[in-house]
Amino acid sequence: MSDLTKTPVTVITGFLGAGKTTLIRHLMSQPQGKRLAVLVNEFGTMGVDGEILKSCADENCPAENIMELSNGCICCTVADDFIPTLERLMAMPVKPDHILIETSGLALPKPLLKAFDWPAIRSRITVDGVIALADAEAVAAGRFAPDEAAVEAQRATDPSLDHETPLSEVFEDQIACADIVLLSKADLAGENGLAAARAVIEAEAPRKLPILPLTDGVIDPRVILGLGAAAEDDLAARPSHHDGADDHEHDDFDSVVIELAEIADPSDLAARIERLAREQNILRVKGHVAVAGKPMRLLVQAVGERVRHQYDRPWGDGPRASRLVVIAEHDDIDEAAIRAVLAA
Repeated sequence: MSDLTKTPVTVITGFLGAGKTTLIRHLMSQPQGKRLAVLVNEFGTMGVDGEILKSCADENCPAENIMELSNGCICCTVADDFIPTLERLMAMPVKPDHILIETSGLALPKPLLKAFDWPAIRSRITVDGVIALADAEAVAAGRFAPDEAAVEAQRATDPSLDHETPLSEVFEDQIACADIVLLSKADLAGENGLAAARAVIEAEAPRKLPILPLTDGVIDPRVILGLGAAAEDDLAARPSHHDGADDHEHDDFDSVVIELAEIADPSDLAARIERLAREQNILRVKGHVAVAGKPMRLLVQAVGERVRHQYDRPWGDGPRASRLVVIAEHDDIDEAAIRAVLAA
């Protein structure tokens, strides 16, 4: 059992667009009598997820308890960013009862767990548990490598070759580090898709894990909070592709911020984003866009060819600035080509 005087932290990890922010919004609305704090790690310079969460702030999780780390991967900026931010949270006049950490979709969780052994925080904070979200529909379709069948065929021909992509390593490390796996977008996957996704995860997991379906981020908080896992003391049971390495590289991924003029038709923008996913292997697009004649911001969230958009709140007195973060594997980032498609 972990020391009950320590503040529990839940690490919420998962691939791009798996639904981490949606889950945290649900937890913020169901705090179980606890005062929460949220730490969001963005990949890129625009804090879209943090801004979404701040719009849901209330007395149980006030805006000042929602902090963003946008200077790089959370586990690569431990001394400069992560530890000082946790110390600021713990020094607040009213200390949070529970801290939720949303990692970027590209983060490897195990190096982050190692950071909780730092002297500045190890006596004050414990990792209550690691929750991994996986998009059930995508996992069932094998979409964590560009061409899974081709990779397996090459392996069969020459077992000495390692053709795993960075995306598959991220996925496997997140599953291996988890205490619970949530299969998000269960409604889209259906029963057959859920069964297929569950089989994939069971094959990847180094030990038996609870695997639960999730739709729209809704789950009883008692199922995923209060696990008492003390994960920072249980690293040996959480194998990683990067065990033994001093650090890990994120040069496999890159992001660009595209500024747009006002648009007239959200459906046309969605079609352009779908085209980017097909033609340029874009993984993720997110941001806010100004629509001509509309007083509210258009929130855009895309994972591959799946594009969602909705009006979230009025622009207010601030500038109607349209910005989209576009994330892809490093070799697929062509800023001029991306800009040509989005801004045409």
